Amino acid sequence: MYGFLVLLGVITLVFFLFNILPGDPARMMLGQRADAESIEIINRDLGRDKPLGIQYLNYLNDLSPISLHNNSNPQSFFFLSSDKYSYATLLRLGSTSLVLKAPYLRRSYQSQRKVSEIIASAFPQTAILALVAMLFALLVGISLGVVSALHKDSWIDRTTLVLSTLGMSLPSFFAAILIAWLFAYILADWTHLNMFGNLFTVDDYGEGEYLDLKNLILPALTLGIRPLATLTQLTKNSMLEALSQDYIRTARAKGLSHRRVVVHHALRNALNPVVTSAGGWLAGLLAGAVFVEYVFDWKGMGIVIVDALDTYDFPVVMGAILFVCVLLVLINILTDLVYGLLDPRVRIDR
Repeated sequence: MYGFLVLLGVITLVFFLFNILPGDPARMMLGQRADAESIEIINRDLGRDKPLGIQYLNYLNDLSPISLHNNSNPQSFFFLSSDKYSYATLLRLGSTSLVLKAPYLRRSYQSQRKVSEIIASAFPQTAILALVAMLFALLVGISLGVVSALHKDSWIDRTTLVLSTLGMSLPSFFAAILIAWLFAYILADWTHLNMFGNLFTVDDYGEGEYLDLKNLILPALTLGIRPLATLTQLTKNSMLEALSQDYIRTARAKGLSHRRVVVHHALRNALNPVVTSAGGWLAGLLAGAVFVEYVFDWKGMGIVIVDALDTYDFPVVMGAILFVCVLLVLINILTDLVYGLLDPRVRIDR
């Protein structure tokens, strides 16, 4: 229910924000061919000839999986027509039907492609980049955090603290430029990494595309720096707190090995806040990879959003924001479930 209310709030904010911005979609679509009659026809087709409140209700109707549909009169309250999406009729109410459909994010002003198709083609690239970056941050961050906790106040701990602080304070845009310049330009003869590139590279001999995983290294490294720094310090603090608990002293008094005490008792209990933070970071990486993708020319959601903003293609921007919001809600719910699996004390009794 909380997730639904969050989505409704974001939908409302996004709709009214982008509908009060300057710019006429009809003129953008027609370009120099724009005339008053053509502009009126396109605005009527987009439903922009209706009051803003009715436009908002129509937008909600577009997004809802169960919505009202009217084929007989395009000028009715719900102006949707059958050529915009596929649907299954659930109930007929005169000229209006209750239908089941996929959420309709409308079409791009520039390409006339469905926004859902644009997102579907771009999101896998962003998802792969974010997952690899998060996996890197988790593995390295948890390892460094455990080592720092076990060697508290040593040179290892102090070095890790300095690097973590630097990683947390380094802006993603600057880090992307710096890492691309250093590893793909200055050290290119040793690293053989590209400054720009995508997951799939077109073959020079015209034999199609091939998977080029090395193009994933620098963007994933750049995107994972900040969560890595945060998870390192969070793991260290959680481990120090866990190691000071009575059950750790009891486990050691029973003669359990140091490795078993650290891994099976201290680390497992220390991972609860780490998992919560990792879930939030993963959602943030999916939503906030725009700068990194732009610097490395990674063909994901970031490039789509930047290009859409540059051309005032508002349906694409609105659809991308709503899609990311749904991901945030789902990842937060999944994080809560995983948290309950790790710590039985937070499970809800039924």
